[in-house]
Amino acid sequence: MKILVLGGDGYLGWPTALHLSQAGHDVAVLDNFHRRQYDFELGVESLTPIDTLQGRVEAWREVSGHQLGMYIGDLTDADFTYHVIRDFGPDAVVHFAEQRAAPYSMIDRKHAVYTQVNNVVGNLNLMYAIAEIDPSIHLVKLGTMGEYGTPNIDIEEGWLEVEHKGRKDRMLYPKKPGSFYHLSKVHDSHNIEFACRIWGLAATDLNQGVVYGQQTAETMLDERLLTRLDYDAVFGTVLNRFVIQAVLGQPLTVYGNGSQTRGMIDIRDTVRCIQLACENPAERGEFRVFNQITEWMSVQQIAETVERCFPGEVTLEHLENPRVEQEDHYYKVTHTSLLELGLQPHLLSDTLISSLFDVVKQYAHRVRPEALRPTVTWRNPGLDKS
Repeated sequence: MKILVLGGDGYLGWPTALHLSQAGHDVAVLDNFHRRQYDFELGVESLTPIDTLQGRVEAWREVSGHQLGMYIGDLTDADFTYHVIRDFGPDAVVHFAEQRAAPYSMIDRKHAVYTQVNNVVGNLNLMYAIAEIDPSIHLVKLGTMGEYGTPNIDIEEGWLEVEHKGRKDRMLYPKKPGSFYHLSKVHDSHNIEFACRIWGLAATDLNQGVVYGQQTAETMLDERLLTRLDYDAVFGTVLNRFVIQAVLGQPLTVYGNGSQTRGMIDIRDTVRCIQLACENPAERGEFRVFNQITEWMSVQQIAETVERCFPGEVTLEHLENPRVEQEDHYYKVTHTSLLELGLQPHLLSDTLISSLFDVVKQYAHRVRPEALRPTVTWRNPGLDKS
């Protein structure tokens, strides 16, 4: 297949592109380098050193013998988006190219507006380009489990069968997002479902949990192929923060009482899920939703897992939660579709033992400890930084 990976310079886009290329697909990556610009804005960078995209692409050619196509530009530029779809002619488009951090979207008005414009408009341009140039292209869109929030009923895979006053219907599962970032993903999902229903597009919406891990079989082949490991309080995941704090001998900073529950997935499983979605496409007119997680844990359980797996002393520190979210809540997720397609999941403790601690120890000298503390609060709209 010809597969275009949008956001192909990012944490997940880069290893996904390598995985698909190694699987024998003809792959091109597209990026606008905004993720690298966020590092300059926030004054913190990936724990792992990241080569230029051009250097990465050349390294992959040297190591694997496979070529990667490369496009530099922005999806909010409709002319550019149309050009890429026409020029590469993909069978599938994997869409990672969005601002992905909830805290970043909650800094102030400027960051909230940027997040929604960048994400929603870019996705709309992509939908129109596919519809007008080749409606048979399969759109594989990265959503988030955060679209659902924490409902007091089981979370189904995108759709819900409802009986109301004696009548039944099938509708999109109700959404209760927790940030302007998560709201942008909800808008994307509704827009894509509309395009499938009205225009006959084919799309798979992957509502992904928190991704952990830094290594895949492909990125481990050469240091120039490394992907990001973000640990700061804006872009870093809770697990990355805990692992780094353990290695540095700092307390693990648990927000609130730690009972907030999250769906989770290993990065090795993420790239495999994308491959399964691409190789088993949705039908024309179908808006297909997969809940892309393999397990779920509370924040406290994640901290306790790090404490149990780390070969040293670990302490926990509970901080006032900077987010507005339910701490004690019901959480049960249906996530069978990818397993039925052949996903064989990894478990959290396996990843910690095999890779994360070693990676952090190797690059611990690059940590900025002050970046681990939360600086963005949901309770205050914040001063406009423009």
